Amino acid sequence: MGKRLIAGLVIAFLTPCLAQIGAAQTTVSTSSTSSTASDQSVRLAKLEQQAADAKGSADNAWMLTSSALVLMMTGPGLALFYGGLVRKKNVLGTLMQSFALMAVVTVLWGLFSFSLSFGSGNSFIGGLHNVFLHGVGATPDPDYAGTIPLQTFMVYQLMFAIITPGLIAGAFAERMKFSAMLVFMILWSVLVYDPMAHMVWGKGGLLNAALGGRFPTLDFAGGTVVHVTSGVSALVCALYLGRRVGYPKEPMPPHSVVLSFIGACLLWVGWFGFNAGSALSAGSLATSAFVATHFAAATAALGWAGAEWLRSGKPSTLGAISGAVAGLVAITPAAGFVSPMPALLIGLIAGVFCYWMVAKVKAKFGYDDSLDAFGVHGAGGTLGALLTYYWEASA
Repeated sequence: MGKRLIAGLVIAFLTPCLAQIGAAQTTVSTSSTSSTASDQSVRLAKLEQQAADAKGSADNAWMLTSSALVLMMTGPGLALFYGGLVRKKNVLGTLMQSFALMAVVTVLWGLFSFSLSFGSGNSFIGGLHNVFLHGVGATPDPDYAGTIPLQTFMVYQLMFAIITPGLIAGAFAERMKFSAMLVFMILWSVLVYDPMAHMVWGKGGLLNAALGGRFPTLDFAGGTVVHVTSGVSALVCALYLGRRVGYPKEPMPPHSVVLSFIGACLLWVGWFGFNAGSALSAGSLATSAFVATHFAAATAALGWAGAEWLRSGKPSTLGAISGAVAGLVAITPAAGFVSPMPALLIGLIAGVFCYWMVAKVKAKFGYDDSLDAFGVHGAGGTLGALLTYYWEASA
């Protein structure tokens, strides 16, 4: 009886103790599990941040490289291409036009043109919120490019603003004073380029439905903003200024096709920054635009040279390089929207069409577009925009 009583007392004493020990172990286990889950969340967040930083760094590196490539298109690319096409006495003046624009447009862009082009404003022009590059720093603007600093986006777009008025110079080459050229280019940049860039690419621009505008525009890398505007303006300049003395009776052969050849090759390479860089990231879209750009340039060179061969009995170096530039122009609005096979066709059509514009249409109407700025950029850019809509609608 005594033993049973003692055993009962022991059991009664041990039962709550064991229960407390079990509860403590459960609490420790739960706490450990919660701590492990918290550590995993912290590690996962850190890993995601590192991945985002790595992507941002890669995108920024590509965009800075693209900016340098596009600047190379103006000097030395365009400068040599145009410089070789004019007569010997006008070579330095033609080179200086491109170089001067690299300096003048940069100053305008920093003071107010970037704000007018990409700042928030109305449907036709940006506001003055970013004058003197106020608010343009290392923080990205997700409306334009969410993984690169806004300052990188700004300097990339600056390179487009530099080369666009430079293209017009091909129409009035050899017949405009340097001082008049400077005044005209400044006014054109502010009154034509800035509003057009805002309408197509800026926030709330009339032709930018993706950012609050009224109408959608398929212009991946500047077919409208760069080539159509500069080409049409070039034609207006050529018509207003009239013909050069002696044109078309006196022969005015290029001073050095070698310089133009080197310039065209630099343009071809630089155009990868122009088109593939317009993806604003180092992803698959940039690859697609890169490939389309290269393929279109190749078939356009063959198309122009082939058309010239059929008409004249032999192709020329000048024809081949002009055709390559025509293909690069035509693929610009379509580069991010089409696959390689349509790009081949766009280039081929552009090469033949621009040759026809230069060899036939210019002669028929008699305007003196000195270096065929309208025949290549105006006509090629318009054709490229139309073909972009065609293939986009067929996709």
